[in-house]
Amino acid sequence: MLKIIDKLFFKGREVNIMTEIEGGLATFFTMCYIIFVQPAILSKLGMDFGSVMVATCLSSAIATILMGILANYPIALAPGMGHNFLFVITASALAISWEKALGIIFISGSLFIILSLVPFRERILNDMPNSLKYGISVGIGLLITLIGLEWSGIVVQKPGTFIGLGELNFLPVLITFSGLLVIIFLHLRDVKSAILWGILSSTSLSLLAGLSKFHGVVSLPPSIEPTFFKFKLLDVLSFNYLAPIFVFLFLDVFDTVGTLVGVGEQGGFIHQGKLPRAKSAFLADAIGTLTGSVLGTSTVTSYIESASGISVGAKTGLASVITGLLFIIALFFYPLVQTVGGGYESNGFYYYPTISPALIFVGYLMTQNVKKIDFKDFEEGFPAFLAMIMIPLTFSITDGIAFGFISYSLIGLFRGKIKEQNRLVLTVSLIFILKYIFLK
Repeated sequence: MLKIIDKLFFKGREVNIMTEIEGGLATFFTMCYIIFVQPAILSKLGMDFGSVMVATCLSSAIATILMGILANYPIALAPGMGHNFLFVITASALAISWEKALGIIFISGSLFIILSLVPFRERILNDMPNSLKYGISVGIGLLITLIGLEWSGIVVQKPGTFIGLGELNFLPVLITFSGLLVIIFLHLRDVKSAILWGILSSTSLSLLAGLSKFHGVVSLPPSIEPTFFKFKLLDVLSFNYLAPIFVFLFLDVFDTVGTLVGVGEQGGFIHQGKLPRAKSAFLADAIGTLTGSVLGTSTVTSYIESASGISVGAKTGLASVITGLLFIIALFFYPLVQTVGGGYESNGFYYYPTISPALIFVGYLMTQNVKKIDFKDFEEGFPAFLAMIMIPLTFSITDGIAFGFISYSLIGLFRGKIKEQNRLVLTVSLIFILKYIFLK
C-alpha cells in the first residue's frame, strides 16, 4: 500500500503521510459548508433538496480525487459559491427550467474539457483583462452578501424604495448576527473552519428558538434519481443560450485560474511563473463541472479554501483523495443537512438564519479583490466598477458582466485603441450587444 502511495503521490520525495491526512481533513472542514448551502440554494428552483445534496457530495468527491490523482495537488473542488447563484438567477431570468440550466452547465463543462486539452486555453486566460476578472468577483461577492442579508431579514424590501433595514429584533436577524459573530471571532483566531462553526452555532440557536426542525444526524443517503441525468441538452442548443453558456464557461475558467495561482503560490508549486501539470488540474476541474451537470448540481470549481490544508503542510494529491473520501462519508449525514438547510417561513417569505451568516462572510471574502483594481486607470477601473455594481443592483451576474465587457470595448474604441484590444473581449461584447438588441 505504501509503495502505491509513494508511486502515485510522493514519487520518492520525503513527505509525511500523517501531514497529508491532516491537510485533507483541514481542507474538508473548511469548505464542507457547501454541503449545507448548495441544496438550500438550488431547491429555490424546485430541485429536490436531498438529490442536490447527493449530487454535491459525489461531484465534489469525484473532482477532488481526480485532482489528486491526475495533477497530484492538494486542491479540492466543489460546486462554487457564486456559480450556484448564477445558476439560479440565470434560470429565473431566462424563465427556463432547472433541467435546461443543467444543459447549459453540461455544454460549458464540455467546452472547458476541450479548452483543457488544447493550447487555446492559455490565450483565453491571458486575454481576459485582470480588472474585469476582479470586478466580476467583487460584484458576485456583493450579490452573495445582499442575498445573505435578505435571507436573514436584516435587509428587506421597502415600499417606494429598493431595499431598507429590517426589524433588528426579528428572531432570524438575531440568530444571523450571532452566527456571524461566531465566524468573526473564530476567523480572528485563525480557525480554518470558522464558517462551518458559524453555521452550526446559528443552527443550534435556530433549533432552540423553534425556527428549525431537527431531522436527525445520520441515515442512508437520499435518492439522486430526481436530478440524475435530467439535464436537457437539445433544448439549449440555440443562439438564445450562447451568452449564458459563455458566461458559465469563462467564470469557471477564471475562477480556476485564480485559485490555482493563489493556492499554487502559497504551496510553492509555481516555478518560474508556471504551474506544472496545469493541464491535468484544468482537466480535473472541467470533468467535475461535467459530472456535476449529469448528477444534478451547478458548476464545480477549485476551492481557495484548499489553502487551509496547505497551511497544515499538505504537498501532494493524497490530501485531495482524503478530502474526496470525506465528501463520500458526508452522504450519510443527510438529516443534519436537512436540519441546517431548512428555512423559516414568515409572512410568505422564507428566511435562512442558519446559512445567511456564511453567505455574508463569503461575500466579504470575495470583495477583497477590489484592492487589485487600478481605479486610477479609467480604461481599467470604470468597466470593473460597472461590472461589480451592476451585478447586485440588477440581481443578474450576466448583465453585470455584459456591462463590464461592453464598456471596456467602447472605451478602447473611443480612445482609438480598438486594434490593440484582444479579440476575446470584443467578441463577447458583440455577443452581449446582439443579445440586448434581438432578445428580450
